[in-house]
Amino acid sequence: MTLALVTAREARDKDEDMPILSAALASRGMDHRIVDWDDPDIDFAQFHCVLIRSTWDYTDRLPEFLRWADRVAACTALQNPLPVVAWNTHKGYLLELASNGVPIVPTTMVRVGQPMPLPGAGELVVKPAVSAGSRGARRFVGDPVGAMRHGEALLAQGRDVLVQPYLDRVDSLGETSLLYFNGVFSHAIRKGPLLTPNGEPTRALFAAEHITPRTPSAEELATGAKVLAALPFAMPLYARVDLLQNPQGEPQLLELELTEPSLFFHTAERAVASFVDALLART
Repeated sequence: MTLALVTAREARDKDEDMPILSAALASRGMDHRIVDWDDPDIDFAQFHCVLIRSTWDYTDRLPEFLRWADRVAACTALQNPLPVVAWNTHKGYLLELASNGVPIVPTTMVRVGQPMPLPGAGELVVKPAVSAGSRGARRFVGDPVGAMRHGEALLAQGRDVLVQPYLDRVDSLGETSLLYFNGVFSHAIRKGPLLTPNGEPTRALFAAEHITPRTPSAEELATGAKVLAALPFAMPLYARVDLLQNPQGEPQLLELELTEPSLFFHTAERAVASFVDALLART
């Protein structure tokens, strides 16, 4: 078996999971190469499996990235599979999950060609529907006009927009991310708050994060199970369920990461071994 670990040029020295995963694969005698998804010299048909890991520049090149994924899926095994990637790379999936009973952070989507409404009062987050690493996301406090203008700027760039309330429990509790491999819970992390009031969006590949291990609550695990049960396809190899608490302390889905999420192997002793086991179970 020959495995491709797929990244992007800009992410090669930023993916903290990659050296841990590469070492774990080598210890199992698994032949693998780290390659850029858009490298024209790579023939992906040579690999038995192509594993998407840190293709974090796809948000600015989504049609090109999906064409690449389609070509790869036609010649070898792509993980996660093409239907998962095509569905998950636009955060409109949140509304679909909500219609199937998943508790999400309340979300309004404005599509390109629609007018950007003036949001109501309160703290808001306005962000592109195709994004990763908090790029393009801004938090607005007492500035609905600023929020509207940010949304209008994103729409003018040809990007659909999401508007969500800012759930301020994240300031003290952080965000909980649940990691699953083949649908089995592996570990969880706490991510500190990222967005500053009325701040500018990050221009880096992703916003700097403060990550620590976390023991999830029973309510968070139940919400994670509900999210996975609502997926419109077979269970993917890897999933990350990002949760925030609403004002009543109930976990709500912020994002479901099925394409290129950081898996935070360094935060749990058995995490990378469990991931490799899950990968081998599919080959």
